[in-house]
Amino acid sequence: MTTSPPAGCSFLKGPHTGIQPNAATSRRSPPPTEFHLQPRELRLHLAAAPPASSRHPPRLQSSRPRRCMLRCPPPRRLCLRLRLRLGSPVSTMASTLAFLRPSAPAPLAASRGAARGVPAAVRVPCRSRVSAAGVSLGSEVAVGSDALFADYKPTTAFLFPGQGAQTVGMGAEAVNVPAAAKLFDKANDILGYDLLDFCTNGPKEKLDSTVISQPAIYVTSLAAVEVLRSRDGGQNVIDSVDVTCGLSLGEYTALAFAAAFSFEDGLKLVKLRGEAMQDASDAASSAMVSVIGLDSEKVQQLCDAANEEVDEKERVQIANFLCPGNYAVSGGVKGIEAVEAKAKSFKARMTVRLAVAGAFHTSFMQPAVSRLESALAETEIKTPRIPVISNVDASPHSDPDTIKKILARQVTSPVQWESTVKTLMGKGLEKSYELGPGKVIAGILKRIDKGASIENIGA
Repeated sequence: MTTSPPAGCSFLKGPHTGIQPNAATSRRSPPPTEFHLQPRELRLHLAAAPPASSRHPPRLQSSRPRRCMLRCPPPRRLCLRLRLRLGSPVSTMASTLAFLRPSAPAPLAASRGAARGVPAAVRVPCRSRVSAAGVSLGSEVAVGSDALFADYKPTTAFLFPGQGAQTVGMGAEAVNVPAAAKLFDKANDILGYDLLDFCTNGPKEKLDSTVISQPAIYVTSLAAVEVLRSRDGGQNVIDSVDVTCGLSLGEYTALAFAAAFSFEDGLKLVKLRGEAMQDASDAASSAMVSVIGLDSEKVQQLCDAANEEVDEKERVQIANFLCPGNYAVSGGVKGIEAVEAKAKSFKARMTVRLAVAGAFHTSFMQPAVSRLESALAETEIKTPRIPVISNVDASPHSDPDTIKKILARQVTSPVQWESTVKTLMGKGLEKSYELGPGKVIAGILKRIDKGASIENIGA
């Protein structure tokens, strides 16, 4: 198949491509940026922006993307070269590659050299798909776009629990797996206390405290990954994961699994997060309650009714959109008491006061934000190797600076877990694994989709 490329790009003939070169462009262009791909089916979307000068009219006037499809049998190697004429007024074109089903160690190694026109190579397993989305650029190739995972296609997910999943006895299996036990040893050095002892022996009151439960769940969940890796076929499961997310605290675990930051840096952030949230909780009288048996619209009406009876500083809001019939409300203690008192009149089945320090994911946590921002500013965060779905907007983010802002906002923003799960299911998610203590996430997933396939991996 022969296809005319958009303005600013020429296809050069490579092994098995069957695409003819554009000789005129080849003579004028600098050395190409080369991508080595091995797909069964490659869909490549290229879009050219309008020209900056009429002296160089583009061959593609429409902003709609041109699509070409290349097919090759799995054993054959496909080499596709994209030649970008950097600096040309008609070559403002797409340069962000979105790996929809990545399973390589990193979906895109965005080096500074690429922006200078230095050839770079990206290798993708044969089952992966690659898409390039058009963006308007100047004379440089944009490699730091936050839209890298915009069109992700999930098949297998790792889901990580949040605070509340902790239980005395968790982490016991990690002792028998050297790689998992090593994580607890590292944690002890960072935290300054024996975390595994708290996990396995308690006491429960200590383990339930915010400052201990958050590091405990983070470490135990990543230890569960190592427990899975040690089992027959476990590495194959890990390699198949192409999307991850976590409930509240679990988002940090998901980012560590996706190599956005190191285990150590993630634990330091989680430690500070727990301390900052505890301090914010101590500064004001607040609480959380789960409302069972109502849809989100009814729960919002319940919150509105409760807010009419309390001062502004005691007001409540939905903090966790978990699943149909289960939404957590946060706010001042008097506001929470009003919710509990009115719940029956709204036909709620029951309310359950949560054993947490305060009104998480509301403005009550605002004092924690500045501390998190300072810590995040000093932490090296990289583009995740696979999509990590944010609790704040139920979307994946690839730009490190955006991820930092999202994490700082997370403690004062409602958790969009229901939207996250529905989006994953709608995009074709086939299999999920809950890694860490408890089976809270599995229960939530089944409430959203009874046919969902999920397996728990504990440590």
